[in-house]
Amino acid sequence: MQPPLPTLSFRRLIGISTAARFLVDVSAQIFNPFLPIFAAGVGMNVVQLGQLIGLRNAMGLFAPVTGALADRFGYQRVIRMALLTLAASFLLLAFSTAPWMVVLALALCGLGLGAFVPNLHAFVSNQLPYHQRARGLGMIEYAWALTGILGLSLIGLLIEQTGWRTPFLLLAVGMVAMNFVFATLPDSQRQQSPPSAAQALNTLLLPPGNRRSTYATMLAGALSYCAAMQIMLAYGVWLADQYQLEAAALGTVAFVLGWFDLAASVSVSFFTDRIGKRRSVLIGIAGSLVGYLLMPLLNLALLPAVAIIGVTRCFFEFGIVSHFPLLSEQMPAHRGQVMSLGAALSLGSSTVAAFSGPWLLVNFGVAALAWSSAALVLLSLLTVLFLVRETP
Repeated sequence: MQPPLPTLSFRRLIGISTAARFLVDVSAQIFNPFLPIFAAGVGMNVVQLGQLIGLRNAMGLFAPVTGALADRFGYQRVIRMALLTLAASFLLLAFSTAPWMVVLALALCGLGLGAFVPNLHAFVSNQLPYHQRARGLGMIEYAWALTGILGLSLIGLLIEQTGWRTPFLLLAVGMVAMNFVFATLPDSQRQQSPPSAAQALNTLLLPPGNRRSTYATMLAGALSYCAAMQIMLAYGVWLADQYQLEAAALGTVAFVLGWFDLAASVSVSFFTDRIGKRRSVLIGIAGSLVGYLLMPLLNLALLPAVAIIGVTRCFFEFGIVSHFPLLSEQMPAHRGQVMSLGAALSLGSSTVAAFSGPWLLVNFGVAALAWSSAALVLLSLLTVLFLVRETP
């Protein structure tokens, strides 16, 4: 019989996880509002850089490998490896002088993001009982909102004062620091019989049991994520082109959108455990569907355009954060693998979004961009309704 594993206090677990997630979320979202600025900095157009961000997201397809390794060797080790990989990617970006350096940096960034996020979710999920899990994961997702409220708005000012390279240097330093913080934490791996090395290589096939609902939950999340990422990657180009916004103003928009994200994450931490994870996912998907349908109709001036983007993001965020605890309990014995597979599928879908979002906007306008996202979340809604079940 294995001895009981050390646990963390709720406050310390959530505090450290949120701080690390904040840095990682800034690194994940940094291109969204400032895509035209970074594209000019590296000598590319927005479609080309958007395609490279697609490459970054495609590297998340390796996430299931890290999830299987985490199930075997512990989540903490994989989280630390991911943080150092992200640090290396941002140092390379900060000193990039040629396209191949940008390509390599974004590939490393994708590997780090794909390893960090799902294994952090698994790390925290193993510490929390199911009836508290939406509260804990919802609080960690405050970091996504704080990225807009604090991170991206400050980055907009920083770019105007010091240039586009400085934020990447600061992110690299932060990732290295968080690596040392995670080194002080006990791991929370509880699996009694972790998979063998041979089993770890077979990362795509889940065992029988709740397999259909598990895969359907992953698919629904990926479709919703793809729809949202199309907008997130293109809204900076959209607002800069139609309303002549520059770096500081785009940072202000990110600040405003961050409050919508925060409202969603706070709502998850207060309500999702009470009303049910699956029901919360359905509410989020349905609300974002309405938002995407209305988006072109409200693109009349800057204020209504930003408002509808914010409301739609709020519903998306409520649904996707509720999705994490729902997925975490589909197959508890294979949580690292399941969470990493889900992340890989979502990152794969965001690869499509990185290609399609800027391209649809540049070539066909806001209506094509928004209504294609509406079609994706309609499929997500039907998937949850007919194929996903909640298994506490």
